[in-house]
Amino acid sequence: MKLIKKLKIKNDLGLHIRPATAVVKLLQPFKSTVSFIHKKTPANARSIMSLLMLTAKKNACITVEVEGPDAKKVMELLEQAFERRFGEYYE
Repeated sequence: MKLIKKLKIKNDLGLHIRPATAVVKLLQPFKSTVSFIHKKTPANARSIMSLLMLTAKKNACITVEVEGPDAKKVMELLEQAFERRFGEYYE
């Protein structure tokens, strides 16, 4: 199964080291292949360095592609993570 969805970066600092680490940790128990695409540049979502190379800023739209046996669950968790700003909150 392959799922594709556009998700928005809501973090004030964009997709920096903390959110990138959160994505990599979130994906560890799953088998699906996950790619993030920003401005036509693909990144392996299991690699912190690859995610940082996207230089995605706040409000950037990321195309998320998930393919594999647990794709639906992975996409649900990624949607929640993006919505919750990967656990970062600013006042």
